[in-house]
Amino acid sequence: MALPTPVNGQITDTVSQTNVTVLGEAPAMALSSLFQASAQSFALMMQNAASAQQQVNITAQAVTTQGVAMLYSIGANSAMKLSQSDVPDNLLGMRTGMRAGPLPG
Repeated sequence: MALPTPVNGQITDTVSQTNVTVLGEAPAMALSSLFQASAQSFALMMQNAASAQQQVNITAQAVTTQGVAMLYSIGANSAMKLSQSDVPDNLLGMRTGMRAGPLPG
């Protein structure tokens, strides 16, 4: 029991035990808070990755649609000339760049 005080000894013992309990639980509370923050950060990272993949797929569809529309709009002879130019290489470069991911910055 605590030293004699103007307050009842049982009250001071109860307060002391409560303080010890709080100090004993503090590491577990801190660790659970860390785990929760880590899980939230990881979930946000996965959400951002899925969003980036969707944007890349939309852009790839737009590039493909534009390429096909260009091929349909020109004649067969022009399509042959187009295939021998650098346009297919440019389209392939755009596709490769999209697969590489977003630019830093």
